[in-house]
Amino acid sequence: MSRSLIALLTFLLAIGFALSPFFVSGFNGFSPDQFPIPQDNPPVQPAGYAFSIWGLIYVWLIVGMGWGLWKRREDTLWHDMRLPLALSLFVGCFWLAVAVASPIWASVLIWVMLVSALYALFRAPREDRGFAALPVGLYAGWLSAASCVSLGLLAAGYGWMSGPTAGLVFVGLAIVIAAGVQSSLMRAPTYGIGVIWALIAVVVANVATAPTVAALAAGGAIALILPTYRSWRRG
Repeated sequence: MSRSLIALLTFLLAIGFALSPFFVSGFNGFSPDQFPIPQDNPPVQPAGYAFSIWGLIYVWLIVGMGWGLWKRREDTLWHDMRLPLALSLFVGCFWLAVAVASPIWASVLIWVMLVSALYALFRAPREDRGFAALPVGLYAGWLSAASCVSLGLLAAGYGWMSGPTAGLVFVGLAIVIAAGVQSSLMRAPTYGIGVIWALIAVVVANVATAPTVAALAAGGAIALILPTYRSWRRG
């Protein structure tokens, strides 16, 4: 498949990804009764307002991939990023429909989205970062948190761990992944910003009901500030 065709496909997938919520009405996260042990206000899950970040992610990916199609359709570095990103977006187009039917398969697919998005992020060109690395970084950052939340919900929802324990384990996992990625990447600070946004929302959701989870999330958000800032300085 030619580079121009991959560029067009990635742009169209970004649009399809953004439109996917319109075809799955009423999805506001997993329902408590989708699990054998209903998950009402699970400690691992961020406050609802945090999901508004998807609006920015959708728009930025469309703008970035549209600009790349216009200006960089044959560029080798853009092509290397587009291939894994297209896979992530393709899976994302169907993720909501799967999530309504099966939290287990939704968790599997969101990890596929994350791994391919991270690969795309590390392959993103250093030039044109406002259209490439920065939107992909924000997308991958939020996915890093969301993927760990999905595992935490499964762990508590199927009785493998208590809710607070799952919160500690999988919020901790999100922090470890984010610290490793942002420190290794040393650019695309939007990645760290996306994770910090999610962690602050975990603090908001748990400060009164699960203070240990809130404290861990707060500590993780603070710890991520330094590598995120360094990435901002280095570009």
